[in-house]
Amino acid sequence: MSEPRRAVVLLSGGMDSTVTLAIARSEGFMTYALTMLYGQKHSGEVLAAKRVAQQMGVAEHVVVPLDLRPFGGSALTSDLPVPKDRSPDEMAHGIPVTYVPARNTLFLALALGWAEVLGARDIFIGVNVLDYSGYPDCRPQFLEAFERLAKLATKAGVEGAAFKIHAPLLCMTKADIVRRGVELGVDFSLTTSCYDPAADGTACGRCDACTLRLRGFAEAGVTDPRRFQK
Repeated sequence: MSEPRRAVVLLSGGMDSTVTLAIARSEGFMTYALTMLYGQKHSGEVLAAKRVAQQMGVAEHVVVPLDLRPFGGSALTSDLPVPKDRSPDEMAHGIPVTYVPARNTLFLALALGWAEVLGARDIFIGVNVLDYSGYPDCRPQFLEAFERLAKLATKAGVEGAAFKIHAPLLCMTKADIVRRGVELGVDFSLTTSCYDPAADGTACGRCDACTLRLRGFAEAGVTDPRRFQK
């Protein structure tokens, strides 16, 4: 019996990347989880990623230190305040200060390097264009461009291998993501989405990530098991 295909899955510890990992597993891939400790304020998500990886039984989980704080430029990697209590209309326009410059480009580049070492040709990323505020590195055009880059920039690519960037959540609403996770048996209590959690890990309930998560669970008719500040 042949070994299942290998896939590298970018795993942040949030609900989107966790559902993405579950989807990759449901499609028969042997999954290798890659998490970045990039100097983010909400570094507790790395602990969440470790919990998820262990619970889901990935083949290997690697946490890469990639400190982006010297660059700053984002509320997640600097002293800039995380926006709170924004309305859906506010979140739907412009690129928010929580955008981390070139983050997904860097993450996918590292995932590509590991995939080439593993002999994997598939990379999964939990980007989504419907519920996010126009992040340029969450668009299908970006993913298509990265696939072309992978073909040109790797030994495997120039020798004929075709890398595939999978973004199964790309056109799903948060409610759709919650429902899919429930179908796949995802334990959402292991995940965290908050950009500005309390010291004990309790989610703020007011940042964009919390707002979108709470709305998604409500619309899906599912109770969110995470703790939120009152």
